Amino acid sequence: MITARDDRRRTFETVPPGVEAVSWWGRAWVSALEAVARDGARLTRGLTYAAEGHVDAVTVTPGRIVAYVRGSRPRPYRTELSLPAFADAEWSELLEAVAGDPTALAALLEREVPESLAESVLPGAGELVPHCSCPDVARPPCKHAAALCYRAARLLDADPFVLLLLRGRGERELLEELTRRNAAHAAREQPGEAPHFPGVPARAALARA
Repeated sequence: MITARDDRRRTFETVPPGVEAVSWWGRAWVSALEAVARDGARLTRGLTYAAEGHVDAVTVTPGRIVAYVRGSRPRPYRTELSLPAFADAEWSELLEAVAGDPTALAALLEREVPESLAESVLPGAGELVPHCSCPDVARPPCKHAAALCYRAARLLDADPFVLLLLRGRGERELLEELTRRNAAHAAREQPGEAPHFPGVPARAALARA
């Protein structure tokens, strides 16, 4: 049985091919870091590091995404991007909004970030904070943090539940909660009829995941 704690940690040994984000939410993720960058050269070098495969396995937990990034020295650097996780009240409001909006729910099950949630879940100004064990910390982000950011964007392209995990909740617990809330919405709107989960049933979504 997978517990909530198990569901809130994912490690990706490989990342989808390519370096540049292709989804609009992946590009928004990158822009959040680029907006606070003080040195464009570090971003360019980070993009090169990402393309050359310097970023090792990526681990995602609520509030942070971590990887070891290999630089010019033999020992890789521990690199991290932190993003504030939502409080329970924020999650309740967000889940209620998704459960009551079939379009948003269907988009999420198709592994897309619903546009109605973009402002809520994507990093805002100053929210995405880089950390690295390298000595180049005077003008963040360093090239290692930039490389991790570009690789993480490709993970988000393929699976926006990675972004939601960063905000604090795992995929299985989200789907279970959305199923419950959607059923409650359906029961209120159609009394006497069996509630249903629009789009892809949660069980099928979990099996696919």
